[in-house]
Amino acid sequence: MNKEDILQATDRGLSVFRHYLPVPFRIGKKFLNPLYKDTKASCNVYYDRRHSVYKMKDFGNEEYSGDCFELVGTMTGLSCRNAKDFVEIMRIIDHDLHLGLADGYENCVDTSSVQVVCPPTPEQVIKKIRPYNIVPRAFNETDRIFWSKSRITEHTLNKYNVRPLHSFSSVNQEGKSYTLTETAQEPMYGYVGDKYIKIYRPRSEMRFLYAGDLGDNYCFGLDQLSAKGDLLFITGGEKDVMSLAANGFHAICFNSETTVIPTSVLMLLSYRFKHIVLLYDMDKTGLEVSAKRQEELKPFALKRLLQPLSGTKEEKDVTDYFALGHTHDDLLKLFLNHLDSLYKEDMSALKSCELDFNNPPPVAQMIVSVNDVPLGTQGNLLCITGGEGTGKSNYVAALIAGAVKPENAEGIDTLGVSIEGNPKGKAVLFYDTEQSEVQLYKNVSTLLRRCGRDTMPEWFKAYCLTGMSRKERLKSIVLSMDKFHYQYGGIHLVVIDGIADLIRCANDEAESIAVVEELYRLAGIYNTCIVTVLHFIPNGLKLRGHLGSELQRKAAAILSIEKDTKPAVSVVKALKVRDGSPLDVPLMQFAWDKEKAMHAYLGEKPKEEKDRRKEEELVAVARELFSRKRFIGYMELSEELQTAFEVKERTAKSYIRFMREKEIIVKSPDSPNSYMLGEV
Repeated sequence: MNKEDILQATDRGLSVFRHYLPVPFRIGKKFLNPLYKDTKASCNVYYDRRHSVYKMKDFGNEEYSGDCFELVGTMTGLSCRNAKDFVEIMRIIDHDLHLGLADGYENCVDTSSVQVVCPPTPEQVIKKIRPYNIVPRAFNETDRIFWSKSRITEHTLNKYNVRPLHSFSSVNQEGKSYTLTETAQEPMYGYVGDKYIKIYRPRSEMRFLYAGDLGDNYCFGLDQLSAKGDLLFITGGEKDVMSLAANGFHAICFNSETTVIPTSVLMLLSYRFKHIVLLYDMDKTGLEVSAKRQEELKPFALKRLLQPLSGTKEEKDVTDYFALGHTHDDLLKLFLNHLDSLYKEDMSALKSCELDFNNPPPVAQMIVSVNDVPLGTQGNLLCITGGEGTGKSNYVAALIAGAVKPENAEGIDTLGVSIEGNPKGKAVLFYDTEQSEVQLYKNVSTLLRRCGRDTMPEWFKAYCLTGMSRKERLKSIVLSMDKFHYQYGGIHLVVIDGIADLIRCANDEAESIAVVEELYRLAGIYNTCIVTVLHFIPNGLKLRGHLGSELQRKAAAILSIEKDTKPAVSVVKALKVRDGSPLDVPLMQFAWDKEKAMHAYLGEKPKEEKDRRKEEELVAVARELFSRKRFIGYMELSEELQTAFEVKERTAKSYIRFMREKEIIVKSPDSPNSYMLGEV
């Protein structure tokens, strides 16, 4: 095979341009070069009479100017000036156009007397589309044996419109008619499309022939893909596509491995499949082209899977891979190993977060609790919320007093909650973002008096952050927590009075998520409880704003402080507790005690008040649920209550019993398995 052989077999190179340029160009007419983002039609293919070859001239990009060999060299990164590269260029053209020159094949048998049934149309004459006629036959046992070696069944062949043929008629490069007839030694199959056919003769010197109009973006297997999937292989040929399909994979191929993959097709497929993987041959061309395509199509994040094959003629593609005895699971394992190598760094980070069931983590210590119900534990957030003047700052000061109390102190009034002591002298940190330094001093003086101390212990730090910008406040909290963690051997409790003042806007979703995630991360790193005060008026069982919504998801517990019917009394109620139901937590009361010059605990509200609150909350939720639909089934109602109150199924079912007893809901007369809103 030499240069002249290829020129003679390709109409002096014109067929090569037709093959690699996926646009219906006309000789001498300017067109947009489809091989790059061409914006001006300044490219044309013309006949060079001096050298008797077709050439391309691209005034927009001189790299694409030259004969057919220079075009293929530019597309594959090879040089026509290098003898070794030029031989490879000729081999690629022979392979992609199925010329058969490397195997010594000369021409098809000339049978000019055969009448071609499909006459060429004017459009076909311009495109030089070859008309054709086929005579199909039935599948026989020989066909089944041949295809079964690749695990391809008759069902798969029918699915992909592959037909066994008795004969095929078309015209050659010179326009002469010919007919090929199958024999027992040389079977023939057709990949049948709407306007084209691709002939496959597995035992012949010229294995592939084309006729008809393949279109600009020929893609075999595209019509057979499912609407959505996880894994899609782009492979080298039609037989590989069917081998993959027969083994349970999605696959497609283009006209050849060296064909430029249309980005329009990739764009469509990237929405339908999670992973698109190049699975090309393991020979020199396949390895080089797959690497080049992966680099060219970086925006689509194509993956490139290499098979454990030698790359020889008998062992180079995925069909050979399955023929060697490999299975679906083997190829899937190969892909999973490839993912492991890609995700190694991220998976290493995730590995440290994996739960080891045989080595349980240490139980998080309760820092803040009420009646043995945990509210604030190590590694979690506790949120205190309420309206203006409800006593939030005094309440968190009482929590701090319990954390800094002397080791043997007894009878400390912590306004109804239990605070774990700090005998090891770990850091207790108090950050106030809202009140003045004078007010902070008064609050700290009161909390020290509450716990029986005259001075602040060294490990208790209080900061007034009102003079800092919002960005500096969070940075200062992060840095100081790190410093004091090492200085005092850990952090016992952190209180941030005014979390909303750490960001510009509490309704900014991105800022809200970021600050809550950062505080949650710090609580985990330093194994401490971070108490945050949110100066919002709560709306029922949900907090308002994006900051409130994010705290609702992340905080282990949320306590709301509201004014009672007696304005001087503040009531603490739980909006959320991670272990249990907020409606089962007692309502705690505190008020200003003039003699003690501080707020004092008044005890729990009577059980009647607790039940009344429970009923009011359930009525409010029921009205909201039944405003959307008139009837709700038992299981759906249970799920809605679990979501509304963030409780488990058992607690939600107890609420349904309570709602039925109080006639908040009643059985539907039309549907015994559904409920409707009662007379509330």
